[in-house]
Amino acid sequence: MGKTIVEKILSAHAGRDLIAGDFAICEVDFCFGQDGTSAIIIDRIKALGVTKLANKDKFCMVIDHSSPSPNTGVSKVHSKMRSFAAEFNLKIYDIGCGVCHEVVPTEGNVLPGDLVLGADSHTCTYGAIGALSCGVGSTDLAVSLASGKNWFRVPETIKIEINGKLPKGVYAKDLILYIIGDLGANGATYKAVEFYGSTIDNLSLDGRFTMSNMVVEMGAKCAFFPVDKKVLEWVKARRINRKAKVYKADSDVKYCLVKKYDAEKVTPQVARPHTVDNVVSLKEVKGKRIDEAFLGTCTNGRLDDLKVAAKILKGRKINPGVKFIVAPASRRIYLEALKLGLIDIFIKAEAVVISPGCGPCVGTHMGIPSDKEVVISTANRNFKGRMGNPESEIYLASPATVCASAVTGKITDPRGFLK
Repeated sequence: MGKTIVEKILSAHAGRDLIAGDFAICEVDFCFGQDGTSAIIIDRIKALGVTKLANKDKFCMVIDHSSPSPNTGVSKVHSKMRSFAAEFNLKIYDIGCGVCHEVVPTEGNVLPGDLVLGADSHTCTYGAIGALSCGVGSTDLAVSLASGKNWFRVPETIKIEINGKLPKGVYAKDLILYIIGDLGANGATYKAVEFYGSTIDNLSLDGRFTMSNMVVEMGAKCAFFPVDKKVLEWVKARRINRKAKVYKADSDVKYCLVKKYDAEKVTPQVARPHTVDNVVSLKEVKGKRIDEAFLGTCTNGRLDDLKVAAKILKGRKINPGVKFIVAPASRRIYLEALKLGLIDIFIKAEAVVISPGCGPCVGTHMGIPSDKEVVISTANRNFKGRMGNPESEIYLASPATVCASAVTGKITDPRGFLK
């Protein structure tokens, strides 16, 4: 019987043949923590009495969830991370560098075929470039840092095939919300997901990162997108001093589930409070008044997203009753957006452009809504209290929908803004 991509990658990293359901100890190619999880990683390393790490070049820390620090408690965490990095001569991406799931791959730490662990649930993002990447707890991450290995149970795999051209005003975010709404929050629990089809082939890397980022919202362990010419060119631009390993599923693979979607039937989608799978077509919530709009995050803070936003906002003003916050996903993206004049458009539209980071998304600072306020966001989660206030409501949508809504002051179909 043929093998899936996850079976092949884990077999290669275990040094023996594996199939779904098997347990194995595997070599880890890269791992990382962020400022919400690294303090525990450090504590566990100290508790284990580790004085020499397995491979310091295969680990980094990213200060992104509270960047810059909003209070003295967080400042102490950041100081602890910097001290640990200095002690072991580790790589650290400090304040302003950006969100871990943009910084880790684009700074040349990840290749197709790699096995990557992150102490953050959205580590599944790197499946966009064909890596096996998944989130783990801080203690498991500490074990990987200390030993260079970890244990895995090989997941079963779901195949999702999407064909057709995405209609005007419909983006990767709408597509993944549509799929999550169909499969449900537990529809892919501890499964790998392989994406195929003409729609996927035509998606930009930014769009693939968006979709891969959100597979965990339907319970998936990891995702895989085809390693095609776009991916290989992206890897080449990183100038990584290692060779990528491209894995493809065999033609006779037995998937646990196969789903097919017609992209041409997808319309702008919105996830209503307070679960990500509470997805409806935008027309069902059209006209809902909003108080805040947020463009950014590891899901939709990339350059493609900012370009779409600028197209809608150029020559327009944010509704006076709306706070509109924009957070580029990284310093590199911020600089590129500056060069292209996108930041100028945002500021002239009276948006607030903040430093790269996760603050508003995770509710640590820079955009916490008040009681009863309604937020429309490009983030990946809308759980009660996700943005820092359990008395607010969060709707999830594409950058185009978020920007159109920021202009009108209510949830708005972006297609009327896109000529």
